[in-house]
Amino acid sequence: MTILDDVIQQLSRLPGLGKKSARRIAYHLLSADAGLSRQLGTAIMELKDRIHRCSICGNFTEHDTCTICQDQSRDTSMLCVVEQPQDIAVIEASHEFRGYYHVLHGVLAPLDGVGPDQLNLSTLVYRVRQTVVRELIIATNPTLEGDTTALYLKQLFAGAETSITRLALGLPVGGDLEYADRLTLARSLRARTTM
Repeated sequence: MTILDDVIQQLSRLPGLGKKSARRIAYHLLSADAGLSRQLGTAIMELKDRIHRCSICGNFTEHDTCTICQDQSRDTSMLCVVEQPQDIAVIEASHEFRGYYHVLHGVLAPLDGVGPDQLNLSTLVYRVRQTVVRELIIATNPTLEGDTTALYLKQLFAGAETSITRLALGLPVGGDLEYADRLTLARSLRARTTM
């Protein structure tokens, strides 16, 4: 195996990259300026050394707390629970949410050995009990594991004076009914709103 084959194999292990994409990237790195490869290699090596979890929300940051947790202009009474740090970037891009976040770093998946102890739940419980959280928004994915986690969180905070909500589920904007699957359509009907 050549070093080129090894690079292609390593790149293809990344999510969303197949063998073809990995090969394209490897050949691009070979034909590009040598500085690009060095900079990329250095950045990847420093990634694990410099990035860690925010001590408050669990987001990835270079500092003790992330920039969102440091932002005092946000609404402290709203807390959005997400599965992974990358989910924060997606919600932030909407410019609709101005509260704070909490990252679980996974979802409940008993068949895979992921229970409540493997998730970032203890700091979530602490945050809800120590601050005035008026609304806890559960933004887990609409999967079996995401729904299970949402139900678990609802039960976990059942006695708290906090409104527990879930992101609406249903048809995408611009989508056609004829292309919607049965489960999506059923959820859309259940989550319908008044006009």
